[in-house]
Amino acid sequence: MALPDKVAMSAAEVQAFIEQVFEQATHIRIEETAPGFSRCRLPFDTRHLRPGGTISGPSMFQLADCGLYAMILSTLGPIALAVTTNLNINFLRKPAPRDLIAECRALKFGRRLVIGEVSLFSADDPELVAHATGTYSIPPG
Repeated sequence: MALPDKVAMSAAEVQAFIEQVFEQATHIRIEETAPGFSRCRLPFDTRHLRPGGTISGPSMFQLADCGLYAMILSTLGPIALAVTTNLNINFLRKPAPRDLIAECRALKFGRRLVIGEVSLFSADDPELVAHATGTYSIPPG
């Protein structure tokens, strides 16, 4: 399936939709959307820290997963039942205790599966802290 020429949902529309259907992720901010792309932010909060003063793996994992979901919504529109079927994350270096950014890109958009990648980095630092790849299942119809 080819990516559409224009965005199906703006960043603000994706944010509002997530706040309706995915309460666990309402602290994540959707900053930018485009067909096959999303940029999301996990605002810094001490609840995301692990011992050693770094952002925890589960917090990074959640941001990556939510970023992929936002990328799919921005491309296809409000599909509440799109679900993660696989998510693999490689932790590359210790993230700073500040906002975490996720840039998500589609690698393949099929009728039933979407494969994407996520680059995670600390705000104001171009060095990757983690890289993830994931697959989402799109419900029929």
